[in-house]
Amino acid sequence: MNGDLAKRVRTAAGALWCTVLLGFIWLTVAWVFWLVIMHCRPDWVAWGWCGDHPDGLSWETYQLLGMTFFGIFKLILFAFLLTAIWLTLWARKLARTE
Repeated sequence: MNGDLAKRVRTAAGALWCTVLLGFIWLTVAWVFWLVIMHCRPDWVAWGWCGDHPDGLSWETYQLLGMTFFGIFKLILFAFLLTAIWLTLWARKLARTE
């Protein structure tokens, strides 16, 4: 029973490591795209987010929303990273006790 549990925990740790890697790659690509958008400030971004509304969002608000999104995503990714480390160590401990 312990060997089966160790195999499942090791598989879950591997899946979580892949998730962390893909999340990090996505975060990096999205961050570069966001920096390009913030530098160019195209009109279609303002139109897409609030249309032709006269009280539309300012570029500072867009920047704040982006920083908030990336900050929350980094916190979630950090929680996944800690869980992946814990699962890896637990799987290693379970394999040793067999």
